[in-house]
Amino acid sequence: MTRLPPHRERHVTARIGWLRAAVLGANDGIVSTASLIVGVAASDSSRSSVLVAGVAALFAGALSMAAGEYVSVSSQADTERADLAREKAELEQQPEFEREELARIYEQRGVDQATARIVAEQMMAKDPLAAHARDELGLSGTTAARPLQAALTSALTFTAGAAAPLVVVPFAPANMLVGSVALVSLACLALLGLLGAKAGGAPPYPSILRVSFWGALAMGVTAGVGWLFGAAVG
Repeated sequence: MTRLPPHRERHVTARIGWLRAAVLGANDGIVSTASLIVGVAASDSSRSSVLVAGVAALFAGALSMAAGEYVSVSSQADTERADLAREKAELEQQPEFEREELARIYEQRGVDQATARIVAEQMMAKDPLAAHARDELGLSGTTAARPLQAALTSALTFTAGAAAPLVVVPFAPANMLVGSVALVSLACLALLGLLGAKAGGAPPYPSILRVSFWGALAMGVTAGVGWLFGAAVG
């Protein structure tokens, strides 16, 4: 009997839930806080005003991210539970139809009819709800919605991301504040793109270019708005 040599599995699908929330939180923390700091600084505000604005953005943004993630992912979880409840009722009311439905799903994936029926029988005998959740609805424990995990991850990573441009404010020379915050923020965004791609097993360069481009655009627009506002007030 031939035995296949053991090999290490490198799939990262289980990370999807927290990785999405982490990348979103950190990216938003860097971009939104840096953009606000750059915009306020470009309007010729004092260093203390810039610092207060940055700190306020950090706390407000972290709480907003946590609330937003919790509400949105909770809605996803509610939908998943409702689908599972409907599927459970259908399995109780018309098990034969559900068995045929499962067999047709396997046939559409390339299994011959006889084998598909055998597989459907075995799946229905073991755990029919899990089989239909996975193969009909596309739901599994790996990708299930976890509202609290998403909320905490987003809040923590937003705080970490926002802290990067914020710590530059007290130390950068006044005439180089905008440039210093922008450079540090872009470097952090590039690092975030690299880490996110590495954690997800994806190529790094598209991720780095993507987050850097949108971060630079956001900071450029807010710097322009701040400069125009400062000129108008002056």
